[in-house]
Amino acid sequence: MQAGRLTIGVYCGASRCHARLRDAGGRALAEAQGAGGNLYVDFDGALATILAQIEAICAKAGLAPADRGEVALGIGVAGLSGRDDAARVEARCSGYASARAANDAVAGCLGAHGGGDGALVIAGTGSAAIARVDGRETLIGGRGFLLGDDGSTARVGAEAIRAALRARDGVGPASPLTDEIMRRFGHDPRVATQWALTAKPAGYGAFMPLVFERAAAGDAVAKTIVEAAARAIDALIEATRALGARRVALVGGMTLPITPYLADSSRALLRDPLYDDADGAILIAGGTLPAVDGAVR
Repeated sequence: MQAGRLTIGVYCGASRCHARLRDAGGRALAEAQGAGGNLYVDFDGALATILAQIEAICAKAGLAPADRGEVALGIGVAGLSGRDDAARVEARCSGYASARAANDAVAGCLGAHGGGDGALVIAGTGSAAIARVDGRETLIGGRGFLLGDDGSTARVGAEAIRAALRARDGVGPASPLTDEIMRRFGHDPRVATQWALTAKPAGYGAFMPLVFERAAAGDAVAKTIVEAAARAIDALIEATRALGARRVALVGGMTLPITPYLADSSRALLRDPLYDDADGAILIAGGTLPAVDGAVR
């Protein structure tokens, strides 16, 4: 380890936060999980989530405040867009041996490939990709719900609701999917509009299972939405391949339902992650992981 004898890795995605404590030999000592957060959506809320998981880990491991000077922190958080964001997060983590923060995609990619080269495509509440080639990281996408997130659960849900409203207005095709969505809003477009005023991406993402269920049953509207999502994930995978990535891990809540819809060329590149995103955050801090085949540390 580069700093401290213990390392806490915290992965904070839009939907969940996962923290792990490992010792200098890579042995896992404690775990904590909670709700997610996104710096871009709510900086203070995401930071509070991260700090809460760190406190939970310390409590489970019996680490007193005086012990924390021996602990290095690694943090991967959604919505972190540059060094300024990272510095703000790190500054709020005082009392530890060190603190290093990066985008959640960086943590996921490091974990997926054990610190080695490869790519990660995140298809969860949001979507993004990162390619790590010759030690150099390139982020793709990750623009947030308004400007990106194609192929994500949130985008699938949003497109389904939009399709339902178009069908209700007579300007788009109706189907069992659009009927079910309008039923959930009491068949009243005004209810849907009011809901959308405060809905978060995760709220839209909650409609994703229904869309895939209807697509599997042959619903034409649902199939169009799912196929568009698959092409968006194909595009992210192809972008990482063009940068030189030869193995790609696909992670997030869309992984299982979307994989059968991906192009053959995309599926040929997919590999199971070697470690998870919390262990990727351990690597951000310079910590040690247990040995597995294919990992560089």
